[in-house]
Amino acid sequence: MTARFRATPYLFLLPAVALIGVFVVYPIVAVFYYSFTDYDIVRPPVWIGLDNFRKLLGDGTFWLALTHSFVYLLVTPTIIALSVCLAIVVNRKLRGIHIFRALYFVPAVSGSIAIGLAWRWLFDRNGIINGVLQTLGIIHTPIQWLAEPGLVLPIAMLLTIWAGIGYYSVIFLAGLQNIPEELYDAARIDGCSDFQKHWHVSLPGLRPQIVFVAVISSLAALKVFDEIFVLTARTGGILDSGVTMVFYLWKQAFTLQHAGYAAAIAIVLLAITLAFSIVNVRLLERREADR
Repeated sequence: MTARFRATPYLFLLPAVALIGVFVVYPIVAVFYYSFTDYDIVRPPVWIGLDNFRKLLGDGTFWLALTHSFVYLLVTPTIIALSVCLAIVVNRKLRGIHIFRALYFVPAVSGSIAIGLAWRWLFDRNGIINGVLQTLGIIHTPIQWLAEPGLVLPIAMLLTIWAGIGYYSVIFLAGLQNIPEELYDAARIDGCSDFQKHWHVSLPGLRPQIVFVAVISSLAALKVFDEIFVLTARTGGILDSGVTMVFYLWKQAFTLQHAGYAAAIAIVLLAITLAFSIVNVRLLERREADR
């Protein structure tokens, strides 16, 4: 007896499928098509084949932006280590700990543009940091932090770490509270110090959360834009010292009006992002299988 077709489930799925098709599938297909064209948004696209990708191979700024994006991945292990430490600290029954948890989570709910503007003011020639350093006698003349090519990217990375610690530590805090207290009691009976207790109990118990945070934070690092955009006042820094893949994509598309070339950059970024996602998911599956 053949199964009877029921249209009701598909009618419920239809709005979601339509939204995904319009806002996800169609843009990806359109960008893939435009990457093979000479398109400046104003004129109709002209098919040029692989010329945009050949141009990428000889584009020094593209390779610099790619290098900066990979350097930005150093944010991931740093933010994981600091977030785990913060989660361990706040996972205690202390007076006022709930207020402290709310305070360190404030950057996570603040807008990235607002945070970027605040940091830009901090590192301004007449900002707080120079004022404090001059007051302490460490420097005699103000330092133009964001005008130094070697400092733009580290400052942006520091901003990302500071803004993300609160969010990721909440994930680790939830993981810590799911670890049975009996394991810590057993570690104390075995004579483990506080450091050894967390090394042998907390970190293994947080393995799924660590892998999850590694995935989402590395993808966020590859796609960083707001920090560079605000800190460098839309310039990318002197000598393109802060240019990343997404910033260079934005510059080509909306400043230089090279939409076809920007689409080719987007395809490369998509390929890199998919590769990172697949590798991280495979690692997660392997570690779950080993448990």
